[in-house]
Amino acid sequence: MMNLTVNGKAASVDAEPDMPLLWALREDLQLTGTKFGCGMALCGACTVHLDGQPVRSCTTPLSAATGKKVVTIEAVGASKAGKAVQAAWVKHDVPQCGYCQSGQIMSATALLTAKPKPSDKDIDEAMSGNICRCGTYNQIKAAIKDAATALQGA
Repeated sequence: MMNLTVNGKAASVDAEPDMPLLWALREDLQLTGTKFGCGMALCGACTVHLDGQPVRSCTTPLSAATGKKVVTIEAVGASKAGKAVQAAWVKHDVPQCGYCQSGQIMSATALLTAKPKPSDKDIDEAMSGNICRCGTYNQIKAAIKDAATALQGA
């Protein structure tokens, strides 16, 4: 039995320690907002926060999450940065198909939490591991800048 803290709540998962965190979230805990994309930590669709840091849950073993705080897309809006990012995503009409967007939002939120006033280079670096097949990169960047501005006024 693996004991986790997910979105502020204690959770137990009956799984092997090397099982990817993604499958525990989706299959055992029914938190399906985190998506499976490539399974090799290349696309970013499965991004969650582990003690505030963005990680690819498809390659993060369950054992790496024990004793740490896991935050998924379902709860990221509880933070000021997450709420600002989600509002900016809506304002800029970022999603098209939407599949990658939970990972994009998780990465953007981690960036703004760490760097409230990111430069274009900071944004490019933080978001470089997140692929959007619909090509909404310009809207994503605009939304991140808008969320950063909103956080400055909060």
